[in-house]
Order: sequence, then structure tokens, then C-alpha cells
Amino acid sequence: MAASNGFVDGAATPTPSESALIFLGTGCSSMVPNLMCLLQPSNPPCSVCFQSLSTPPERNPNYRCNTSLLIDYCGDASDHKYILIDVGKTFRETVLRWFVSHRIPRVDSIILTHEHADAVLGLDDIRAVQHFSPTNDIDPTPLYLSQHSMDSIAEKFPYLVRKKRKEGEEIRRVAQIDWNIIADDCNQPFSASGLKFTPLPVMHGEDYTCLGFLFGEKSRVAYISDVSRFPASTEYVISKSGAGQLDLLILDSLYRTGSHNVHLCFPQTLETVKRLCPKQALLIGMTHEFDHHKDNEFLKEWSKREGIPVQLAHDGLRVPINL
Repeated sequence: MAASNGFVDGAATPTPSESALIFLGTGCSSMVPNLMCLLQPSNPPCSVCFQSLSTPPERNPNYRCNTSLLIDYCGDASDHKYILIDVGKTFRETVLRWFVSHRIPRVDSIILTHEHADAVLGLDDIRAVQHFSPTNDIDPTPLYLSQHSMDSIAEKFPYLVRKKRKEGEEIRRVAQIDWNIIADDCNQPFSASGLKFTPLPVMHGEDYTCLGFLFGEKSRVAYISDVSRFPASTEYVISKSGAGQLDLLILDSLYRTGSHNVHLCFPQTLETVKRLCPKQALLIGMTHEFDHHKDNEFLKEWSKREGIPVQLAHDGLRVPINL
């Protein structure tokens, strides 16, 4: 069904030659519902967290897993490729919920924004979307990440990175991954499953660089999930007053009010949208402070006033797009 501001909602069956963006998760690292609200309820209790348990998650936009995007890319030959951005703590849950309903058969390539838990701790479950082989005799899935992320993952998941078994070590079925280092540089694009991506380095706190990504030739899309500040070189690439207007901006928005040291919050997110001036924007990374329905009503009025359609994304949202 059609959602507000022209975005497309639900699990509609795609046409054979149609690309789409599927939002596997739109929540923060601690997800929604927040466990603290359930284990140590306030008085009155958190309405968003308790409501999120009262309705099945597939019909509940306030139930949010870790931020993750699946790009269903259909090239000129009508051959669908499935490109996954981030594989967080809730990856298995999102496969159960959304791969089935959206008829996603596999993952062809993976891109990581950074190496924090909410972006990488589902990597072990990648084997579930690969061909089965008890001896690991399959083609590995290409994965693209920064050198910093590679160094961290090698410590977290040494068995996924190691190329050869040690002498006497038993064969164990694990995800097979082809690791590819990308530069955190707007001037060094790369291709994943036939789609070109431009890295967008952003600050995730002043001591940490995270990557967003710009992709799409026919429609320019920027996905930026974890950001507190934009370097000038990155902002130029994705601003209307710089290299050109985005067709869709997907942007971090952690808290409903106030500010945060490593994320944009709603006030700063909306100021950023105004400054970059995309044709439309979807917000992700929300905590339980956001009530999907109430805040999208607010955004309807904001969008009319500012002339930029903006709304909160939700888990399972499918957006057809011409890439």
C-alpha cells in the first residue's frame, strides 16, 4: 500500500525488472523495544516499548531491529542482485521476518559501514544465506569494508578471516567471505554486484570515522546510518549546492529531542536535510523516543512547510527505485 509522502510501504511483489530498497532494520544499537523499559518499567510505562510488544512486528512500525539495508538491484539484464549493508546483532531475526516476505533468496555481496556490534555481530549467520556445504566448498560472498573494520573483525571473528586450517583442525561449517578493503575516500568508488558505490566518510563522534555510501546512476541515493558531523568534502558530494541533488537521503536520527555526541538527533537531522536539500528523505536509527505514527504526522506538516518530503522509515519498508 502507499505510505505518506509518496514512499511505498509493505511487502509488495516486485516487478521482474524493478530495483528496490528494503529496510531490514531502522533502530538503534539497543533496538526497540528497549529491554530496560520492559525489565524496569517506568511509571507510567514507556508507551512505545509496550505497544511494540502488543502487535506482531510485521505490522508494527515501532518494532525496530539494528539498522540495515538490502538493495535489490536489477541491472539491464533483469538479473537481480542482493546487496546487504551491515549485518548487525539482529540479522537472523531480519532474515526470518523480511527475506521470506520479500522473497529474497540469498545475499550476493555485503558492505559494512563500520565495525561496531550493531553493524557486524550477525556475520556468523551469513552462512544461512549461502549455499550449504559441510566442507565449506562454496564461492565466498564478497564483503567490502575499511581497513580499520577489517582489523577489528579479524579479532572478533578470526575463524571467518583465516584462510587455512591449522594442522589437525577439524572442518567446521562457517560463513565463507571474500574480504575486500575499500578506501574511506569519496574519490575512490568501488563496485559490488555490478552497482557502483562511493564511500562517504563521516564522523561518528570526533574520534571515529564511519562510512556512508552513495549509489545509483539513474537515482542518486545516500545511505548514512551513523553520523554526528559531515566533513566538508563528504557534504559537497551529496548536497544540492555541491555535486548535485540526491533523489533519496537515508539518514541517522537517534533521539527525538536534544543532541548526542556520536549521532545526529531529530533537530540536527532535520537541519541537515534542509542543508543538503534532497528530493526526499527517510530517517533511520531511532530509539524508543520516536512513535512512528505520531512523529510521521509531525513530519507531514514539516514536509509541507519545507518542501522536502521526509518520514521515518520502518522495518520491512520497501521502496521501489530506478538505480
